[in-house]
Amino acid sequence: MKKDIHPDYHLINVKMTDGTIFQMNSTWGKEGDTLSLDIDPTVHPAWTGGSSRLLDAGGRVSKFKNKYAGLGF
Repeated sequence: MKKDIHPDYHLINVKMTDGTIFQMNSTWGKEGDTLSLDIDPTVHPAWTGGSSRLLDAGGRVSKFKNKYAGLGF
């Protein structure tokens, strides 16, 4: 491997939606930074098997609906 081209791999804290915090190795941020998740495996319907819908806060779904609102979708 070439030297000085790879990102730093270090421990960060990951904060889940329920407030629990665990440590993992990552290239995100700096050593000891906290990454807060909006959606995690404990609440995502793909892992929980629930029928709840994810809320889109001004994202792609909202933009699509606004753009094509007059077509009857």
